[in-house]
Amino acid sequence: MKKRIADMPLMEEKKGNINICYPFVGKKAVEYVTDTLSGRWIGQGPKVEKFESEFQNKFAPSKKAIAVGSGTDALHLAYVLSDIKPGDEVICPVFTCTATNIPLLYMGAKIRFADVQPDTLNIDPNHVKELINEKTKAIVPVHYGGLPCDMDELRSIADEWNIPIIEDAAHALGATYKGKSIGDISEYTIFSFQAIKHFTTGDGGMLLVNDENESISKRVRWFGIDREAKQGGIWENDIKEIGYKYQMSDVAASIGLAGLEEFDKVSNHRKHLFNLYCEELKDFSDVEIIGINRTDREHAAWLFTILVNNRYDLQNKLAGVGIESNQMHFRNDRYSIFKEHCNGEVFPNMDEVENKYLVLPLHHKLSEEDVHRVCLELKKGW
Repeated sequence: MKKRIADMPLMEEKKGNINICYPFVGKKAVEYVTDTLSGRWIGQGPKVEKFESEFQNKFAPSKKAIAVGSGTDALHLAYVLSDIKPGDEVICPVFTCTATNIPLLYMGAKIRFADVQPDTLNIDPNHVKELINEKTKAIVPVHYGGLPCDMDELRSIADEWNIPIIEDAAHALGATYKGKSIGDISEYTIFSFQAIKHFTTGDGGMLLVNDENESISKRVRWFGIDREAKQGGIWENDIKEIGYKYQMSDVAASIGLAGLEEFDKVSNHRKHLFNLYCEELKDFSDVEIIGINRTDREHAAWLFTILVNNRYDLQNKLAGVGIESNQMHFRNDRYSIFKEHCNGEVFPNMDEVENKYLVLPLHHKLSEEDVHRVCLELKKGW
C-alpha cells in the first residue's frame, strides 16, 4: 500500500539520505558561547549589542537593529509600534507561516488575507488594491522562500493610503530588491533565526526600524523599561508603554555572531545550488520552478520550490529513494483560528497551486552531487 504523506516520519539523518534542511551553526559558536557562559552576562548584555551592530552594518545600514527572542516576537513588536488596535485591518498573505498572522490575533486586529501570485507564491499586489480601505493600518508582505515581493507596487499602495509596510523577511536574509538589501527598504522588517533558517541563534529574531523608533523598540522589547536610564535609579524612571519580555540573550547572540562570520560563504553556496537546480530543471516540462522570472531581485535561496502534478506521488517516490521533500507552509484560511477573518474571500491563485507546490532539499550541507541526484530522480518520472 502506498504511504500517505501523513504516514511519513521525518527522514533519518544517515548515509545515503538527502534531508530537506539542516541547521547551520558557525564554527566558533561553541567558543563564543563558552566565553559568554564564563562571564558575568548571559542574559541581554554586550554580546546582544555587538550582534545588533554587526547585523545592522551588514544588512541594513540605514536602519536600527533590535534583537529579540524570535521572529514572531519581532513581528508582534512591529505591529505594536504600528499602533494597530482592536478592529483595525491588516493585509497579509493567505500563504505564509502562521507566525505572520497569529500576533494579530493577540491584538484583536482583523486580518484581510490576500491571494498569491502563482509564479512566486508571494502576495499579489492586485488583490491588495482590492482589499485596502480606510480601516487598513498596515501591509505585511512575506518574501516566500527568499524571493522579494513586488515592493515598488506595494510601496505605491502603502503611500497612497499613508500606512506602513511591515516586511516578514524570515526567509529572505541576503536577498536584494532592485539593488537594495531586504531589511533596508521599509519602515519595519523582521528576520528569523529559528533553527533551519540561513543561520540560527538556537531561536531568535531581529526587528529593523527607522532611527526614530529605536528607543521605543528597545523599551517595548523589555517591559517598557529604559534599561540605560534604569541604571540611574529604578523609581525615578517611569514606564510609559506596555512592554514584553522579548529580548535576546547574550548566549543566543554569541551563536549569531559566529554565524555572521560565515554567512557569505553559506549564502553563496545556497544560491549556487539554487541556480544549479534551475539549470538542471529548466527544460523539464513536468516541473515549474517558483520564483525564477524576477530578474530585478536576488533570491535569498532559503527554499527551492516547484509546482508539479500528482505531488503526493512524487513525494512518495522521492522518499522511497532517500530524498526528503515537503510543504513548509500552508494556506492560513484553512485553519480554524482564522475562519472569522476570511469574509467569504476567494483565492483562485492559491486554489490553483495548493496541491502542486513541493519544497526540495536546500541547505549548507547539500552538495552539487546531491542536487544532480534529486534532479535525476525527478526526470525519471513519478
